[in-house]
Amino acid sequence: MSLNQEVELLKNIPLFSRIATSRLKLLAFTSERLDWDASQTLFRQGDDGDAAYIIMEGSAAVLIETDAGEVEVARLRRGDVVGEIAILCDVPRTATVRATEALTTLRVTKETFFRLVTEFPEVAIEIMRELAARLERTNAQLREALGTGGG
Repeated sequence: MSLNQEVELLKNIPLFSRIATSRLKLLAFTSERLDWDASQTLFRQGDDGDAAYIIMEGSAAVLIETDAGEVEVARLRRGDVVGEIAILCDVPRTATVRATEALTTLRVTKETFFRLVTEFPEVAIEIMRELAARLERTNAQLREALGTGGG
């Protein structure tokens, strides 16, 4: 994938859609492109959060460790961002992320991510929206699992 293709993909991600093309080129250029094989782990629950990942191609599973073993709680696809919670909140990784097929990501370091949020407050707003949507999906899954319909 070329730099221009990476920029086009970034433009289609709500988190980055309002950022100027020149800034997206800089983001793509300063991020590390990584290729993963199926079943390779990007990071593990409990690891230190040093970067966020943007899924460029392929898919990955988000796994939570439970007493009964790993449970898949989400599936990531092209355009999804993962790993931002650990770097935003300065907490250990809240889940394990594992490639489910060949996967290409952009690795955005903590420093680059914070610079982006500082320079573009709209990115911070989109991050809050995404995290709120994830929380609502989790709550809905919990209500369903517990058999309570309220909200």
